[in-house]
Amino acid sequence: MSIYVGLGTNMGNREENLTAALDILERNSILKKKSSIYETDPWGYEEQPAFLNQVVEIEVNLEPLDLLMFLKSIEALLGRKPTFRNGPRTIDLDILFYDDRIIVEDQIVIPHLFIEERAFVLVPMAEIAPGYKHPILGLTIAELLKQVDSSSVHLYNPRL
Repeated sequence: MSIYVGLGTNMGNREENLTAALDILERNSILKKKSSIYETDPWGYEEQPAFLNQVVEIEVNLEPLDLLMFLKSIEALLGRKPTFRNGPRTIDLDILFYDDRIIVEDQIVIPHLFIEERAFVLVPMAEIAPGYKHPILGLTIAELLKQVDSSSVHLYNPRL
């Protein structure tokens, strides 16, 4: 089973936010793969600090809605406060793909919407799963990445 989760943060100590979220995820699931960390321009609402983004592949014994609730509990634990759509956040954890399942319900949509437009998701995901095929679009992550401008996504180097 392939479950991919996207992590993003642009408030507070961004590195610590990612580390803390990953620590909790690792204690409650099997972390199979982890991308590098990428610094990215904001998407949707641009008047905010740059994000750090990462994608992980996990194995967990939770159905999609239960996994979503678990991820939301991690966000709350790490201090995420509700703001506005695409606004700044301490931590954001999104289920990108849950195996090849397609779910469209009020509370949850899988695959995550607009993945094919989001270089900040496609670049780190292509690092760990370039051949993964989007269950609706039928294209691999590598193929989707070729269709977007990824010039605003840079490998994160904290020493710069």
